[in-house]
Amino acid sequence: MRSENERVELDPQDMHGAIAAFPAHLREGWRRGEVAEGFGLDARALDGVVVCGMGGSAIGGDLLRTLAEPEAPVPVQVVRGYALPGWVGPRTLVVASSYSGGTEETLAAFAEARAQRAACAVVASGGALMARAEEDELPRVAIPGGLQPRAALGYSLGVLLRLGRALGLLTLPDDAFEAAAAGAEARAARYAEGGAARDLAERLRGRLSVVYSGTGLLEAVNLRWRTQLHENAKTLAYGSLLPELNHNEIVGFEAAPGEVLRRVAVVALRDRDDHPQVQRRFAATRAIVEPRVALWHEAETEGEGRLARMLSLVQLGDAVSYWLAMAQGVDPTPVESIQRLKATLARG
Repeated sequence: MRSENERVELDPQDMHGAIAAFPAHLREGWRRGEVAEGFGLDARALDGVVVCGMGGSAIGGDLLRTLAEPEAPVPVQVVRGYALPGWVGPRTLVVASSYSGGTEETLAAFAEARAQRAACAVVASGGALMARAEEDELPRVAIPGGLQPRAALGYSLGVLLRLGRALGLLTLPDDAFEAAAAGAEARAARYAEGGAARDLAERLRGRLSVVYSGTGLLEAVNLRWRTQLHENAKTLAYGSLLPELNHNEIVGFEAAPGEVLRRVAVVALRDRDDHPQVQRRFAATRAIVEPRVALWHEAETEGEGRLARMLSLVQLGDAVSYWLAMAQGVDPTPVESIQRLKATLARG
């Protein structure tokens, strides 16, 4: 276990502080998103909502989608790429989310949305995307810059939640949001000291993390865990969803090399509202898989409302990825491979 001085030296750009500030960012995003109530948009007048983004700028859209899914009157889809689905048109709302405002895939999808005469809105800290939104007088919300996109999730999610409520995609009273934000503050304080997040990180060190969850509320949380382990801890992580993995992946444990399985750590994300059959499948899957792998760890959601429970495991995953970076002796902030790839593409 590293000393506090060693931790600070290993984290010169203070990813620790950015993760701890998630609740404050969430509240600020929610506050800034209030302008969405004046956009004059109503999901009942739309055929669908598309959130375009990449990486840390897209995950807020995924969380909105999974949170709103049980009650949204129209489909919500997240597009991570250059092209929009063929059904996008004048009755579609396309929300372009790019923290930098310069993500090439999002700019391409945004241009296509404009060409298809879709209704458009923008969430960005600036850049070309915000400039185009301002020029065309489109609905837009500016969020603070200066962070890694993945560390700005609180801002973008807060905005998207407020937008989703304004559209009528989900019911989220002010008191429910406040309760979720207050719970997030308490967890952030715990995880800033390490606690259960650091304990789990120590158990994942040197292992291949495989994240399991059900579909629905925790589907996007599953993805957030994996991408945070990739970018913060600089380690590979994979994940799958129940019940689908019971129809294919579970067979892969039968003859996989023992030296591989002895490095696998399964993290099972659980929620009390998982489908009853999924709950049974978790138990049956554990009985088959746990004896073959290095670790099976179950993480349960905390809190009362759906948003509070979703955020509880988002925060745990973020904190685990940070403390795993510390345990492995890597700076959690830089993403050198991404920068190298972008430089290669820029050269043509």
